[in-house]
Amino acid sequence: MPQLRKDPISGRWVIIASERSKRPDDFRGNSEPKPEAPAAFCPFCAGNESKTPPEVYSLRTPGTLPDQEGWRVRVVPNKFPALARGGQSERFQKGVYEAMSGLGVHEVVIETPDHGLEVSDLSLAHLQEVIETFQARITSIEAEHQYQYVQVFKNKGREAGASLSHPHSQIVATPIIPKRIKEELYGAERLFKKYQECVFCRIIKQETAARERLIEQNGHFCGLAPFASRFPFEMQVFPFRHSSHFTDMSREEVQDLAAVLKSVLTKLKKVLADPPYNLVLHQTPNPNITGGEWPGLSKDFHWHLEILPVLTRVAGFEYGTGFYINPVPPEAAAEFLSAEKTS
Repeated sequence: MPQLRKDPISGRWVIIASERSKRPDDFRGNSEPKPEAPAAFCPFCAGNESKTPPEVYSLRTPGTLPDQEGWRVRVVPNKFPALARGGQSERFQKGVYEAMSGLGVHEVVIETPDHGLEVSDLSLAHLQEVIETFQARITSIEAEHQYQYVQVFKNKGREAGASLSHPHSQIVATPIIPKRIKEELYGAERLFKKYQECVFCRIIKQETAARERLIEQNGHFCGLAPFASRFPFEMQVFPFRHSSHFTDMSREEVQDLAAVLKSVLTKLKKVLADPPYNLVLHQTPNPNITGGEWPGLSKDFHWHLEILPVLTRVAGFEYGTGFYINPVPPEAAAEFLSAEKTS
């Protein structure tokens, strides 16, 4: 059983997930040759459905059966979960140390049956279905009130943490609100009081007017290089309409998000020769259970995506101080990316 443990000084929680050490590629040295797919066996490819845990959700051709071919997007429990599904987590204290049972949700969203496609290669209609799958799974998981936060993320490339090259994302639901998210929530709350408006909305207006760090925009979304970018070519994607939760998007907004996401990832692929990256969703905690602690959450927080290319290494200075050293100014990154044509 996994366990969550709290650092008593920083307040940061970590997941101790010994089950994940059973993955065959864990702790493999960099000197070993990397297996190339699709020559290597891939459990996510069409026809190998029996090699994954039974699906919990799928979009598929009418008349086809669960755990058979015919799907377009498929969601399965992670075979090596960081957290184990269950009821309420139990907390316990031992001296200065606090821990809790590692209960949660860990799912894999297999974005396409085609091993050779990436998000930037998908059709807009297919990418919309991937986004709608995220929405459906978030809504379903949040209905179970023991899960306080649902994190959607994508690791693309081995250097970004992906153990399989087949296009996929992951969903992890935790029984606590992560420290990183709490910091954003408190910062948004503080700045709402200062500006009397959502600080994210204020940033969007300032950036789209100045256009120094604007990479892409359409009717409902924009892609920006953050003013204080931690990493070279870091990007953020924001909805223009103020919204605190990813599941609140309309069908038209989903279409525009798919278009902006496809565009910025295609630009990244062309400009930087298809780099590894992490894509992370930042949204509010489970709205079914967090109203008391943050009563103004729907007004002061604005959901967004972060896209973090893995081009440099985090090293001793960053770990020791929390400062990041970024050798590429976001203005230069935005200029490169915005100038790249995607069609």
